[in-house]
Amino acid sequence: MVFLRRTMLLRFLLMSAILALFLFISSLWLPNGGLRDCGGPWQPCLSFHKQMPEPPLALGEWVELNKAPPLIKDCPGQSFQALLLLQYLKSSLADADDLLLESYLQSWDQLLKFMESLGTMVSFFSQKVKEKVVLIRELSLKHSAEAHGKRGLSVRSGLQTPESFGLQRGVRGRSVVKSFLTDLRSTVNHSLYFSFKAYRSLRSMVKAELKEGVVDFSRRTDSGCRTLLRLHRSLLWLKLMLEGLADGPDADGRYKTPGELSRDAYEVALAPHHPWLLRQAAEFVFLALPERRYFLQLVCVQSQREATPVLHVIIHALKLVHTQTQRILHEHDMLELP
Repeated sequence: MVFLRRTMLLRFLLMSAILALFLFISSLWLPNGGLRDCGGPWQPCLSFHKQMPEPPLALGEWVELNKAPPLIKDCPGQSFQALLLLQYLKSSLADADDLLLESYLQSWDQLLKFMESLGTMVSFFSQKVKEKVVLIRELSLKHSAEAHGKRGLSVRSGLQTPESFGLQRGVRGRSVVKSFLTDLRSTVNHSLYFSFKAYRSLRSMVKAELKEGVVDFSRRTDSGCRTLLRLHRSLLWLKLMLEGLADGPDADGRYKTPGELSRDAYEVALAPHHPWLLRQAAEFVFLALPERRYFLQLVCVQSQREATPVLHVIIHALKLVHTQTQRILHEHDMLELP
């Protein structure tokens, strides 16, 4: 018995060490471009389905998202709120042929709360998403400060701008911006740093960054367009996973586990753009996901029968935003930015 326990402990420690190594490596700036990056010892070439632009939605599909059915309600005691998510998704589509960035990123704030509610292992995905949300907000602040003068923004807010801190790349620079944004939200209107034209919407950001030459189609740059493309792919992953949760059982009456659904969605949405090592690390995340019942509780339902109509509303809203984003990025050949 003692020998068995010792063996199990050693196996557990070994698995933990391997996972820690994977997570450490994933935190580095490894390439996460498209298929062109394969071929190295860390990135074996695989054949993946290449994502094509989705067709425009029919007019009848553009429903009023703020008229969500009464079964979607506030969920006391938890950070993620499905009703808030729907409101932000609808607001992001306020311009019929565009995507408003502030509301889009607020949608991601809610989706991040959803992801973080699933446990610490999901930070493998959520941390990268959070960095991208912060980066777009940082770019908007930087652009507005350069366009209108650093002093103008600091006078209105009573705060120092990130530039006055000597903003730099890397963890320290990101932490400075994150702290600044937290203070900014508590003292001025949240829309201040999105009120300037360049980063008001996806189309205006694309136009501004193409004009300034910050988007590179052959190598990686920290442009807003490239960063939003990564968020766009992650949105597809979440949408596909929720579609699986909304589905019924198979012919044998068995429901797929959240881990299986997440793996299936990952293979379509994210795996084609991740190096081999990150794809292996993702497997540990899928194994650690909670059971289906926990996911249902996050949208304030207790059974699969209650969950299905709620999930369909959320999925429909995500589809509208994803399709709009896909169409705009496709128009400018930005679906495969490195």
